[in-house]
Amino acid sequence: MKNAKHYTLITALFLSVTMFGQENLQLTAKDSIVKSSWMFGLGYNFVDDSGDVADGLFKFKDEWNGLAFPNRLSIGRYFKSGIGIEAIATYNKYKEGKIVDQAVVIDESDYIGFDTRLTYDLNKLIGQIAWFDPYLGGGLGYTDANNVGRGTYNAVVGFRTWFSDRVGLDINSSGKWAMGNNDASNHLQHSVGVVYQFGIEKGLSKKGEEKLALIQEQEKEKQRVNDSIANANRIKEEALLAERLAQEKEKARLAAIEKEKIKAEELRKKRIEDKISNLGYVYFNLNSSYITPNSKDVLNDLAIILKETPDLKLKVTSHTDSRGTSTYNKWLSERRVKNTKDYLVKQGISEERLELQAYGEEKLLNECSDAVYCPESKHKINRRSEFIVL
Repeated sequence: MKNAKHYTLITALFLSVTMFGQENLQLTAKDSIVKSSWMFGLGYNFVDDSGDVADGLFKFKDEWNGLAFPNRLSIGRYFKSGIGIEAIATYNKYKEGKIVDQAVVIDESDYIGFDTRLTYDLNKLIGQIAWFDPYLGGGLGYTDANNVGRGTYNAVVGFRTWFSDRVGLDINSSGKWAMGNNDASNHLQHSVGVVYQFGIEKGLSKKGEEKLALIQEQEKEKQRVNDSIANANRIKEEALLAERLAQEKEKARLAAIEKEKIKAEELRKKRIEDKISNLGYVYFNLNSSYITPNSKDVLNDLAIILKETPDLKLKVTSHTDSRGTSTYNKWLSERRVKNTKDYLVKQGISEERLELQAYGEEKLLNECSDAVYCPESKHKINRRSEFIVL
C-alpha cells in the first residue's frame, strides 16, 4: 500500500514536470479571424469592351477604359458560411480612341453599371490564409454602355488581401454577358479598391481551433495531474490522521491504565494507611524511651504489615509531652524514635525503609502546653511514636 502511494505521487510529479515543460499555449489575435461582417468598398473600375476578349486581354492602352478618380462603390454582407451578398455601382467612360465593340470610339460615352452578386470565400475549402482571401461568384446586373442598356449575367473571380481586421485591398475581374440584346456586347470589368469591414463577428481560425483543442487537452491533463497530486496528498493526510488518531487512542488507553494504576495505588495506600492507623500509636511512660509491652504488640503488628508490603516505606516520628525543658524533650524524642526503629529492625525490617524524625514537644496533640495544667491522662497522649506512609 505504501509503495502504491509513492508510485502514484511520483507519477503525478513526473506528469506535472512534463506538462509544464511544454510550451505554455495561449490564444492570440492571430488565432482569430473575421467570420461575418459588413463590407464597404471604394475603388477604381476598368472596362474592356473591345469585342475580342481573348486577343486583347492585356492591351491596357488600346482597350481598357478607366478614370483618374474613384468610380466604384460596393456594399456587402458576408456570412460565416463563406457566402457573401454584394451590391455594386460603377461609373466609367468609353474614351475617344479606345476600341469598343471592335471599333475605335469617336465620341466619348458614359458607362454605368448596377450589379448584385453572390460570392463564396475559397478559404472555406482550402483553409484560412492570413493575407490571401480568394473568392468566386456570380450574379445579375444592369449596364448602360456605349449608349446601349442591357441586363447582364455576371461571373467574378478575385481576392482580398488584409492589412488589418478592418482594412484591406480588393482586386477582382468580372465577365458580363448581355441578356438577349443582340445590339449589346459582352465585356470584362476589372476593379481594384480599398474595402472596410464593420459589424464584425470574429471566431477562431482552423489553427486557432486546433490550438484551443490542445489548450483544453493541456488543461484536462493539468487537472488530472492536480487531481492525482491532490489524491496522493489526501491519502497521505488520511494516513497521518489515522496514525495520529491511533497514537491519541493509544495515549488515552495508556493514560486510562495509568489512571487506574494510580487509583489502585491510592486505594492500596489508603488500605495500608487504615491498617497502620488502626494499630494506634506507640506510647511511652513519663521520662522514658523504653518500649512498653503494649507498644511491642503494636510494633509487632506493624512489622507484619511491613513484611507483607515489601515496597512500603514509613516515616517514624517521636514526641514528648510539654513537661521538662525543650532541650531535654528534644533529646528524649530522639531516644524514643531510635528505640522504635531498633525494635522494628530486630523484627527483620530494613533500616532503609524507615525515615526518622524527632520533634520533642513541638507537635502536641492537645492544649497541654507549658502554661496549661493537664492531668496525666492528657499528657500521656503526647508521649508517642507515629507512623506515616511514604
